[in-house]
Amino acid sequence: MSVFSSLPLAPRDPVLGMTEAFLADPAPAKINLGVGVYQDEDGRVPVLDAVRQAQARLADDPRPYGYLPISGLPAYDEAVKRLIFGASGDLVAQGRVVTVQALGGTGGLRIGAGLLALVDPKAQVLVSDPTWENHQTLFQRAGFAVGTYRYLDAAARRIDVDGMVEDLGRAAAGSIVVLHACCHNPTGYDLAPADWDKVVAVCGQRDLVPFLDLAYQGFSQGIVEDADAVTKFALAGRPFLVASSFSKSFSLYGERVGAISCLTADADQSERVLSQAKVVVRALYSNPPTNGARLVATVLGDRGLRAEWENELTGMRDRVKGMRALLRAGLERAGVPGDLSYITAQTGMFSYSGLSQPQMARLRRDFHVYGLDSGRLCLAALNHGNIEAVVQAIAQVMA
Repeated sequence: MSVFSSLPLAPRDPVLGMTEAFLADPAPAKINLGVGVYQDEDGRVPVLDAVRQAQARLADDPRPYGYLPISGLPAYDEAVKRLIFGASGDLVAQGRVVTVQALGGTGGLRIGAGLLALVDPKAQVLVSDPTWENHQTLFQRAGFAVGTYRYLDAAARRIDVDGMVEDLGRAAAGSIVVLHACCHNPTGYDLAPADWDKVVAVCGQRDLVPFLDLAYQGFSQGIVEDADAVTKFALAGRPFLVASSFSKSFSLYGERVGAISCLTADADQSERVLSQAKVVVRALYSNPPTNGARLVATVLGDRGLRAEWENELTGMRDRVKGMRALLRAGLERAGVPGDLSYITAQTGMFSYSGLSQPQMARLRRDFHVYGLDSGRLCLAALNHGNIEAVVQAIAQVMA
């Protein structure tokens, strides 16, 4: 009798499982619009020039790869604070921002969940309906009960802002509200500035704990603009958390470079938060890796490299927007009925296409175009070489 005999088979991850199915497909002309990875015009994950130059500098100055502090590379943590809270006044100088290096944005979410479990393990976590699939699993595994708040009005192809605010207004005090700061995954529908004002207000009125997921900073409007939700919550003066990632914006997916940042009431509270966050990290993986943090810190700490990185990020953002426009125009030209303006109104790497599960299954089976059963398509994987095939496939399943 094995100790694992009673262990059930876990369901396949909806995103990574789709990639496994894609790789197993023997068709020579297949297209993967499932996984959330930016690809260039040649269908490759790019190495940014700013990162390449930072790599060269680090190679010219080799240093031992000793253990980093539990909280991460100090220069990296400081750079993250400035990048995310730079427009929020002097909160960093006041010692009110705690930042801990994490294993990607997912690691930041998990550290934050562990920290909040020390505060109130019985608090409910609320996520948007729909949300990134891993949100629910992550917080459930951290011991929280997870519910939802209204977000997408699928029929109207818009955010149900009134329903969202109403649901948050009914939430119990102390509830943790997971919010997509920009480039909502999976829908691509983002709150407008006036909508964020309503969300900030209701979180304050109901004494809720905002937890922002900032995985795509720079992929919607720009570095500063995409952190606008952070700035609004910061100016409101109440504590909140932000999980951030450089996987997309630096094209450093395999380096797992992320962070968890907390805004506290004062420097004394920050010291206590940091001490407990380090305990969470120590129990999970002891301390973070070095290379990715050094690369990001080098780029953000050098004026020239920082400017080059921002230009490259702008190029990636504009390329995705261009693919959105081409997809919409192609579908309209193919005679797909209805208003398709939602494709260009959405932001970030994803589009909630509105395709049903059977339609998505037909895309994979008949046309070897892979997307999630929810209808989410990663438009960052489109290019001029595959856009027409995707247009024709979608047009046929929507006919």
